[in-house]
Amino acid sequence: MKVIFAGTPEFASAALQSLLQAGHTVPLVLTQPDRPAGRGMKLQASPVKQCALAHGIAVAQPRSLRLDGKYPDDAAAARDALLAAQADVMVVAAYGLILPQWVLDLPPRGCLNIHASLLPRWRGAAPIHRAIEAGDAETGITIMQMDAGLDTGDMLLAERLPIGPQDTTASLHDRLAAQGARLIVQALELAAAGRLQATPQPADGVTYAHKIDKGESTIDWSLDAEVIARRVRALDPFPGASTDCAGEVIKVWYCEIDSKQSNVDVRNGDILSVNSLGVTVACGQGALRLTTLQRPGGKRLSAAEFLRGFDLRPGMRLGGVPVLASDQASA
Repeated sequence: MKVIFAGTPEFASAALQSLLQAGHTVPLVLTQPDRPAGRGMKLQASPVKQCALAHGIAVAQPRSLRLDGKYPDDAAAARDALLAAQADVMVVAAYGLILPQWVLDLPPRGCLNIHASLLPRWRGAAPIHRAIEAGDAETGITIMQMDAGLDTGDMLLAERLPIGPQDTTASLHDRLAAQGARLIVQALELAAAGRLQATPQPADGVTYAHKIDKGESTIDWSLDAEVIARRVRALDPFPGASTDCAGEVIKVWYCEIDSKQSNVDVRNGDILSVNSLGVTVACGQGALRLTTLQRPGGKRLSAAEFLRGFDLRPGMRLGGVPVLASDQASA
């Protein structure tokens, strides 16, 4: 099948590679414009662009696809490229631009989206993060026929994936990327055979996975230990959970519930104990043992390594004024 592909990050790159390996022809790739990244803030191509160029595929990087929007010349050039591609279908995965109706209507088989959740749960930009943050037991991939709404189109294929108790956004992302790459190939095979069936999304169970904001990184120690632990995992690798200590902002990359500690007559954020196993901190309910930490400009270190260069003692208090993360567990 002749496929236009639209995507930007590693999650999408896995799908593009899978389509190519399956023998599909990809005449055109759409991806976000190059962005500054790294310490030198040099312009860097997206993982999808790098994959496309490695396979000799034409790349378009419009800033918008709206012909009546802020960048009409970009949109017009993209329209010309899309028309010239004469593709059967467009596959979209974490592209980052809204597709206007003229794009949705262009390919004969429409636009198929690889979405990293079991729709209608976690429509929106950050479904992996929000599933972990909410304590979901499972997530998965939904292949969806795109329409004008935000992840509201008919479901074509869906497959579940359990969320492990230690899963971070990084680890779950990699498994979902592989799952999505496999399912989109399966979906196109079924479509070619006329056996791909569309099912409308149910009206019940809709939740929205709002984009992660850097302000959510600050740990609010008044929350329950279990809630904080989930948020630490959800914010790994970006932006990372952090807390203030003695004027420094420390990243917390791994923590575990300390069921043996009592936080009676202590304040939220008080350090209860410090040893080679970790730094135990009082929460609104229960306590957390912080086991992997990082100073600004430093590396992730085990608690034992971290404590060699940073003096933490029982009675000290972590946290300044918390920036509360919005609760997205329900619509």
